[in-house]
Amino acid sequence: MLLIPAIDLKDGRCVRLRQGDMNDATVFSNDPAAMARHWIDAGAERLHLVDLNGAVAGKPVNEAAIRSIVRAVDDQIPIQLGGGIRDLDTIERYVDGGISYVIIGTAAVKSPGFLRDACGAFPGQVMVGLDAKDGKVATDGWSKLTGHDVLDLAHKFEDYGVEGIIYTDIGRDGMLGGVNIEATLRLASAVDMEVFASGGIGSLEDIEALFDAAADRVAGVILGRAIYESAVDLRQAIERIAARGA
Repeated sequence: MLLIPAIDLKDGRCVRLRQGDMNDATVFSNDPAAMARHWIDAGAERLHLVDLNGAVAGKPVNEAAIRSIVRAVDDQIPIQLGGGIRDLDTIERYVDGGISYVIIGTAAVKSPGFLRDACGAFPGQVMVGLDAKDGKVATDGWSKLTGHDVLDLAHKFEDYGVEGIIYTDIGRDGMLGGVNIEATLRLASAVDMEVFASGGIGSLEDIEALFDAAADRVAGVILGRAIYESAVDLRQAIERIAARGA
């Protein structure tokens, strides 16, 4: 189970939000590229980037910061990126620029034809971000709650050829109260593709609980506020999970 550091970008800086609220952001670094190098040095095997402004605007906003991170990573590990990806030209630009996987969120829900086209044009490189509250999917930077059921959409997207799903429980994101293990495992058990948990990790014990419950189904977990506030030491967590798996 991969432990994947998140670098959330707002106005060119590395921040963390509470429950997706753009007005409740804590700035952790003014140098996202340096932060990327820091997590690689700590043993990260993949990075998770989110263009927060882009998710709200519906188009890329933090491309300069993203390019700086790609240069800093220099193909050492894969990078997955979401936020404001709503057309094939944007995907092509990101993939050509060194992004390994693009994550489509709002557009996957609102424009399933676009998602299908993206999977066809960029096989193996398209993931879907399913952000949910009480089992219902949210869109537009989490500002709008839809009536779509998570499992129904996951099955549809699997048929399109999506590489994997990033599942976020909005109510837990940034709150350090633990991942919604039950909902994550329910989703991971319902589909035959990689599922990554996101939202709520607050301690090493939270990671261990997820691993013990779902390591055979959940491909990885996104780590945010916990590693930025030192509630979790990334290097120690990676070593602990590796030992647990052995």
